[in-house]
Parts: sequence; structure tokens; C-alpha cells
Amino acid sequence: MFDIDRWNEIWHALTKNKVRSLLTAFGVFWGIFMLIIMSGASNGLKNGIVEGVAKFATNSAFIWTDRTSEPYKGFTRGRYWLFNSDDLVYLKANVPELEFLTPKNFGQFGSSNNVIRGRLSGSYNIKGDYPEYVKIDPYTLVFGRWINEMDIRDRRKVCVIGEKVYETLFEAKEDPIGEYLKISGVYYQVVGVVRPETRVNINGRAEESVFLPFTTMQQTFNMGDQVHFMAFTAKKGIPVSVVEEKIKTILKKRHSIAPTDTQALQSVNIEKQFQQISGLFLGIGILTWIVGIGTLMAGVIGVSNIMLVIVRERTKEIGVQRALGARPSTIISQIMLESVVLTTVAGYIGLSLGVGLLELVNKALEMQSKGGDEIFFRNPEVNLNIALASLAVLVIAGLFAGSIPAKRALSIKPIEALREE
Repeated sequence: MFDIDRWNEIWHALTKNKVRSLLTAFGVFWGIFMLIIMSGASNGLKNGIVEGVAKFATNSAFIWTDRTSEPYKGFTRGRYWLFNSDDLVYLKANVPELEFLTPKNFGQFGSSNNVIRGRLSGSYNIKGDYPEYVKIDPYTLVFGRWINEMDIRDRRKVCVIGEKVYETLFEAKEDPIGEYLKISGVYYQVVGVVRPETRVNINGRAEESVFLPFTTMQQTFNMGDQVHFMAFTAKKGIPVSVVEEKIKTILKKRHSIAPTDTQALQSVNIEKQFQQISGLFLGIGILTWIVGIGTLMAGVIGVSNIMLVIVRERTKEIGVQRALGARPSTIISQIMLESVVLTTVAGYIGLSLGVGLLELVNKALEMQSKGGDEIFFRNPEVNLNIALASLAVLVIAGLFAGSIPAKRALSIKPIEALREE
């Protein structure tokens, strides 16, 4: 049953010294508030990064050339070299673990205004691609299509443009398909407009790039059989690092690179990057809980100390209760209930304000995102299980904080308490 006298007694005990009670409650409030904020911030950072690369092929890697760092087979140190088209054919035939292997070439061809349409122009990154590249780094089609096999085979003078290029060179809602762009003096027909689905930028942002068929770019811009960059994926169940090492060994042998030269071939293993990101956020999560619970426990210890003071101040009162026949369980439950009420109320306020602040931040981020700004912090939410666990920790902490003062109250002898001044 609801005992109004008991709750009145709790209220009287906690408000007898309001400043002391508020300062004690603030320690618990701050602990749970910081736990919620840090947990939400960790999730927001994780969501932002994961969303930016979620659709990127995790079983992929990139490889490109650099100057040699060791002399080998008559070649001097510092030699610059490139892949060639025959390398692609050889790798596909000799690395059975490969799923996709696609080359990529780069070029700006002028420091400014290298892409022209009528009176409009701009400076954009030019990239030569194969159809398979979107299986590694996917794009959303806004208009038209992506590069296809016929474009590669026939070296068609067609292009796919990024969304920002479209917004600069075309009117809003204008259909760009079939229109022509002059790229470094050569006309190409637009067959598609794309929006990147990831924030992985390779030699420039995709939305500010123009994509040509790889073979067309080689021929039109006199690149011969040069290949600047290769992207590949491993078959299911095979670590990317295995394929990466095989490819490096083959390429070094084909181009007379010292086997021990670690500079001549540069690569990025996306699989390893994802594993490092997962490990990073696991560490952040653990650190968040350690710091948050540590701060919360500091507040709880403060509650316990204050309850000891309150018990000391109420020594005579407790002695009277004992002398009048109050059961030990009644006194213990009273002290522990006061502690639970103080910690729970302070903690609930901290929990509510923390969740409310995260919700305000989330609304502001959504508005910023709708405005077209690129953000790397998304949906700083707190998991329901974490919120429930926090409340459970509060109740347990309140019981813990009250247990020591309760035992101290029970140890008071009635005759000695009555003599207390």
C-alpha cells in the first residue's frame, strides 16, 4: 500500500538541507547525463562513417604505382612506371581468387574550364572507367545509364557526369541525355548522370567528375596502353589480403621491381580498413561506458556519504523509533528508500535531458543534410537497451548507496541515541 507518511518523511529528510541534496543529486545527474551524451555521440560518429561507406564493397582493395625505392635488374632507384592493359589480362588469367578486376585512369587536362557546354564551363576531374567499377563503388543513376561493354569495345565518345557537373552545366530538371560536352577539345555525348552512394573519393569527388569509357580515354588522350589504377574484389570466403599479395608479386615480376621494394606498389585494403573501423568503435564504446559509469559511481559514492551524514544527524530520531519498537527492517528500508529516491530522480532527469539534447542535435543535423551539406555525424541515438540498462544501474546504485548508511543506522543503540544532543 502507498504509505503517505513514509513519503512525507523522505521528502522532509531530503529537503531539510536543500543545497546539500541538490549538490549530491547533481553528481548522479551529471554521471548519467554524460553517459547518455557520450554513447549518443559515439553512435552518431559511427552512423556517419558507416553510412558513408555502407554500400562500398568490403572485400575490395585498390592498387597503384609509385617510384621504385630500390635498384633492380639494371634499373636505377627512383624509376617511375605504370601498369598496362596486358597486366589486366594476365592477372585475370593467373589469379583465380579474383572476382572483379577493373582499371581506372585519371586526368584533368587543364587547370580550369576543361568541360564546356555552350556558354557554361567548369573544371572537373576526368576518369576512365569500366562497367564493373560500380560493383565496387556503387552510384545511383539520376538520368540515363552507366558505361557499358559496347562503349568499351567500340571506344564510343560518350560520358557519364556527376550530379554537381549536371547542376552547373544544365538547367534544373533539364534532360541531359543526348546532349554534348566539349572535354579538352573533344566532344562527348552525355549518356548518364550519377550520384555517389558512398563518400569514398578516389582522385576527386565523384559528383564533380566526368566518366569516360576506359578505352576511349586511352585512345583519345594518347595514353597508349597505360593503366593508372586498379580496383579488385576477392571471391567470397577469400581474404582480400591473399589476392592483394598475389597481385603485387605478379606485377613486380612483370615490371622488374625488386621483391623487397615496398614503395613501388601502393595499395589500400578496404577489408582491413573496415576491420580497423570496427575495432575503433568497439574501443570507443568500451571507453564510453568506463568513463560514464566511473562518473556515475562517483556521484553514487557522494550520495552514500551524504546519507551517512543524514543518519548521523538523525541519531536521536532513530533511537526514539527503536525505543518505541520500530523493526530493524523498517529503519533499513527507510534509509535505503531515501537513497534510491535521490539517485533515481536525479538520474532520470539526467537521462531525459541527455536524450532530449541528442534529439535536438539530430534535428539540426537533418536540417543541415536537407540543405545539401555533407555531414559525417548522423543520428546520434541511444539504444533502448542502453537506456533501460542505465535505469537499472541507477536503482542498483541507489540501493548500494543506501546500504552502508542503513547498516550504520541499525547499529545505533536506543539508549545511546536518546542521550545524543
